[in-house]
Amino acid sequence: MESLPSCPKCGSEYTYEDGDLIICPECAYEWNPKQQEEESKLIVKDAYGTILEDGDSVTVIKDLKVKGSSSGIKVGTKIKSIRLVEGNDGHNIDCKVPGVGAIKLKQEFVKKA
Repeated sequence: MESLPSCPKCGSEYTYEDGDLIICPECAYEWNPKQQEEESKLIVKDAYGTILEDGDSVTVIKDLKVKGSSSGIKVGTKIKSIRLVEGNDGHNIDCKVPGVGAIKLKQEFVKKA
């Protein structure tokens, strides 16, 4: 038998399925676990509003200074195979920049290539 998740509202373990919904009999909370997974998915858009995904290639649209380095990242630098991460400071793109190394970038300084 497949175990169902506990209720996210009250923590009850006595949940049951009704079609696509999971229902808690103790607090009457209903939710769709598939819909919650889609809502929690990280959405990152480039400077022009195009949605970025893991593995995309992007181009830098502004000269960027790099802390601790005398050189920076020039306009037009192409970055391949980005990885999207949850950044609390707005740095949502994890990547390796040619000539600089591993770095995190803000989404507002790149466009999808």
